[in-house]
Amino acid sequence: MGGDAAVTEKDRAGPAGAPAPRRRQRWRGLRWAAAVLAVVLLVGWAATRGGSPVGHFTSAEGYDDYTAAYEQAMQDFPEPDATLDVRTDYGVVRMYRFDGAEPDKAPLVLLPGRASGAPMLADNLGPLLEVRTVYTVDLLGEPGASVQSRPITDDEDQARWLHQALSELPGSEVHLFGVSVGGWTAMNLAIRQPDVLASVTLIDPATTFADIPVETVLRSIPASVSWFPESWRDGFNSWSAGGAPVEDVPVADMIESGMRNYALRLPAPSRFPAERIASVDLPVLAIIAGRSVMHDPAEAVRQAEASLSRGTVLTYEDASHAINGEYPEEIAADVADLLAGVE
Repeated sequence: MGGDAAVTEKDRAGPAGAPAPRRRQRWRGLRWAAAVLAVVLLVGWAATRGGSPVGHFTSAEGYDDYTAAYEQAMQDFPEPDATLDVRTDYGVVRMYRFDGAEPDKAPLVLLPGRASGAPMLADNLGPLLEVRTVYTVDLLGEPGASVQSRPITDDEDQARWLHQALSELPGSEVHLFGVSVGGWTAMNLAIRQPDVLASVTLIDPATTFADIPVETVLRSIPASVSWFPESWRDGFNSWSAGGAPVEDVPVADMIESGMRNYALRLPAPSRFPAERIASVDLPVLAIIAGRSVMHDPAEAVRQAEASLSRGTVLTYEDASHAINGEYPEEIAADVADLLAGVE
């Protein structure tokens, strides 16, 4: 990989006797964040607003509103050891570095779900820092601190910008970790430009091993229209997050502001053919949520087991699509097992 980047600043039910998932305010916010993924993934919020070919905030006031919400949500993170703005052909990618265990080994790079940004990974950060140094990424073309400057028109473009960004990090390889559409983004890079990767971890990845159910599509439609009653969105969000109550928390405020104030200009992720997944010659850990509404979990497990040539497929039976906020310690332990077998 390149030189220094520009720095501007096993099946789980879970285990017998294990504590129930944490039900803190932030965790509920993370469940809310996962719930809105179906809306922004399938319907493409703000798809008809504005004429720019790249994602953008629709007003200065909207940008200020989102920035305030983003900064508030970032309070759940410790102070980053470095803030990086990495230039690519498609725009500037914001990354945060958090120094952790094994500093001389390949770091973990975390990709959030759509419209969520780095703050949705706050619960995962602490446990994963006990495994490796961690970088978090704001996906390019999404609301967040990354700034898109060139159209991203297809899956090749999606792989290209991420490859360019990761190539600027110190060292030769990273362990890529993606949640939901971040999981799709990680697999897309592994299929197309894997030379910067040592392993891939997919956390309930969207549109990767199984299609999104029709029911989820239909339920998402009322929630995707900003002027529909808030109660309609709340009902969908609670259903998508396994019945969790919808609460006014920083991550939720950030996502709502992004959906109100940001015009997305990204292609919908396309399902990978099984033979393309089978071509990935990397260790892949796929963790599927047993109660996910983003796909048929049993079908996702079957397809992952059938298509991954070097895969480990785990099911967290009681997890919703917000699995990363429900089982952060268990996920970190499984990631540590993966990395122990790689290096």
